[in-house]
Amino acid sequence: MELFWLAVSTIAIGVFGCVAWFWGSNMVLDAVYPPRGPRAGDNIRKASMIRPWLFLGPAILFLGLYLVYPVFDSLWRSLHNSDGSRFVGPGNYIWALGDGKFRESMLNNMLWLLVVPALATLFGLIAAQLTDRLKWGNIGKSLIFMPMAISFVGAGVIWRFIYEYREAGETQIGLLNWIVTRLGGDPQIWLTLIPWNNFFLMIVLVWIQTGFAMVILSAALRGIPEETIEAAILDGASPLQVFFRIKVPQIMGTIAVVWTTITIVVLKVFDIVFVMTNGQWGTQVLANLMYDWMFRGTPDYGRGSAIAMVLMILVTPIMIWNIRNARKEGR
Repeated sequence: MELFWLAVSTIAIGVFGCVAWFWGSNMVLDAVYPPRGPRAGDNIRKASMIRPWLFLGPAILFLGLYLVYPVFDSLWRSLHNSDGSRFVGPGNYIWALGDGKFRESMLNNMLWLLVVPALATLFGLIAAQLTDRLKWGNIGKSLIFMPMAISFVGAGVIWRFIYEYREAGETQIGLLNWIVTRLGGDPQIWLTLIPWNNFFLMIVLVWIQTGFAMVILSAALRGIPEETIEAAILDGASPLQVFFRIKVPQIMGTIAVVWTTITIVVLKVFDIVFVMTNGQWGTQVLANLMYDWMFRGTPDYGRGSAIAMVLMILVTPIMIWNIRNARKEGR
């Protein structure tokens, strides 16, 4: 209950704080540069130049404080030893290249990059096409999109119960093992089966991100001019040909944006791995490895920050490309 009221009060303070800021700052600005009197024209011009910064100012301040500053602080820490008392230069990065767990994390992240964006985008595209053609399509979209409303931690807990294991002869509370035993098989500790356990974890993120891909791609499909589809049908194109040769090429830019957005999520994946395996049994990823070095046992902020910088270097080019592509789509 305390957490509930804390959340409510935080939301209330945030909303009313924004309203108070914009209302109060505009009142002050109008008092300094009143829009009346002999200098009304000059005052309005000056106020118009300042007013946008009243809206942008807080956002720039908090972005600088909570986004830009941590980047430079992490860079500084990555060049120092565990407690920041001694400069080690690229020593932490050299250590990372030779560390077995770091290499495992890189390989697993690459595997996630190959599988999750492809499957989530594919399933989202199929769902978008099928739900737009069905009478109950909106209900289907709601059900497919519903996992997006669940936190990654919540999704990890749900799927951990699905993979839950009990000894043979005991009642299987895990859905997957219950099905296996009903079919005459033996229950398995699914999350320890190397390398398949990585794919069992990926299923969770695909389940979540398919709804996101479906919503974006559904909007793109509806934006395709009907004339092109009708012309293809008149020329004798089958439904599959219309879909793959007419529709998909016209939304390829949107598909690329969806793909890269999911790619960014995959590179930062942490919660699912942390909740379900904690990086054990060959499932370690970069974000979880960074957490282990920074907050478990004896903290080593130098090595943890070096891993964080590697993660940022991997994410940044994709973000820049994604933003540029989204701007092109907007034009």
